[in-house]
Amino acid sequence: MEEKKEGDPGAQEVSPPESSSCCVDLRERCPRPRGLLNLLVTKMCLLALLYGVVWSITGPECLPGGNLFGITILFISAVLGGKLVGMIQLPTLPPFPPLLGMLLAGLVLRNVPYVTDAVYIDTHWSSALRNIALAVILTRAGLGLDPSALQRLKAVCVRLAIGPCLVEACMVAVVSHFLLHLPWVWGFILGFVLAAVSPAVVVPSMLLLQKEGYGVEKGIPTLLMAAGSFDDILAITGFSTCLGMAFSTGVVAGLILGAFLCWFPSDDQEDVVVRRATMLLGLSVFSVFFSHVVGFAGAGGLSTLVLSFLAALAWKTDKAPVAALVGRSWDVFQPLLFGLIGAEITIAKLSVRTVGLGLACIVLGLILRLLVTYLLVHWAGFNLREKVFIAVAWLPKATVQAAIGSKALDMAREGGDEQLIGYGQDVLTMNQGAEPSLRRAVRLVQRRSWSFMRLNSAKERSEREGPGAGPEEERGEGSVPPSPSSSRERHTRGQFWRRGRTHFN
Repeated sequence: MEEKKEGDPGAQEVSPPESSSCCVDLRERCPRPRGLLNLLVTKMCLLALLYGVVWSITGPECLPGGNLFGITILFISAVLGGKLVGMIQLPTLPPFPPLLGMLLAGLVLRNVPYVTDAVYIDTHWSSALRNIALAVILTRAGLGLDPSALQRLKAVCVRLAIGPCLVEACMVAVVSHFLLHLPWVWGFILGFVLAAVSPAVVVPSMLLLQKEGYGVEKGIPTLLMAAGSFDDILAITGFSTCLGMAFSTGVVAGLILGAFLCWFPSDDQEDVVVRRATMLLGLSVFSVFFSHVVGFAGAGGLSTLVLSFLAALAWKTDKAPVAALVGRSWDVFQPLLFGLIGAEITIAKLSVRTVGLGLACIVLGLILRLLVTYLLVHWAGFNLREKVFIAVAWLPKATVQAAIGSKALDMAREGGDEQLIGYGQDVLTMNQGAEPSLRRAVRLVQRRSWSFMRLNSAKERSEREGPGAGPEEERGEGSVPPSPSSSRERHTRGQFWRRGRTHFN
């Protein structure tokens, strides 16, 4: 039989198999998943793969009731809680802080029946993770100190950094001693924990105000940012001293380690930013843990502040990328820190009397701090609205309280004294119980005060320039921009709170 060659008119084309045609048709009708769906599936597969590898190595530790399982569930729950709470937006009100969601996630995992048994976290692991988070936040505080601001400090900045902190700490110590019957030392421990202002709240807000040009002429953002770092150092120093920590030991160790970082690693090395950040974080964590070993628990905190500040002095402008890498590590340990602190609170063990009297101590301390702050800036050349804004901006509590608030409880547990453990629980409960609501209330009042300051700045500018002032190019470089229209103002305010929310934490 004669075969038909190619090109022969009588030749028939060979059709593809029917199954192959169906696959092609199905692939065209069902395109590959992309975008958010693809991202979610990829991340879930990566998490499942990571969990499978760790489970194959550790065994029961990754099963319900195991330590690694509890830490993993707590971390995921804290991240999701922070995201969900951060998405809540009520009209005319600032957004809820994500830290509230992280605290609530830990609180729920600790107090929901059956879930508590499955999500178990060893106290030593909890303490270790909180100490690492403490080292990270103190490292960020040391890097954030501006040497040029130190040289330009005026008397009002020194008063603002020292006065309100000491007054609030003493007020809380006295009230807690007589109302809660805490010993004087534990009263001052609670006072210095609550007295620290939160740089995670103040600094981003002031940077946004500075970018908008409000308060720049009188240096309000610079004043609050410069004084905030010293306020935290004073609070941490007082807290460390009350815990019996050796101040001189921490400073000397920080000077030695900071001098080492000034020379190593050198600028000519590859990936110097990564190596500097790794060395800085490594020495900070080592300082915090080694201070426990040698019996000066907490001197590591002061050492961390000193060594990071000295390193920042040596690196000068090159410290910015290092600080960015340190900030990424904080993004990891922030959910762990707040989730673990939330998990330390057992609702069934809370005393209504203790909570009520504790809130009374906090409120009295804040009222006195507000009045003292207003009086300290009274003769500094600010108008009424600016004084109110500065006083309110000096109230937020968040990261510093979370970092050092549980330190006293950890030390009490190491000693095994039940009475001291009870004192530590009281300090932690009052510290974290009032923080979320206080923070939200402060940000709400800050928003109102900021609006008043904007209107006042625009009014002062118009009075100074007169009715015949020219357009924007006639204003000086540092002058306050004109008041925007109502729609633009609402948009800017909303953008202010949305952008400020991403920093907290």
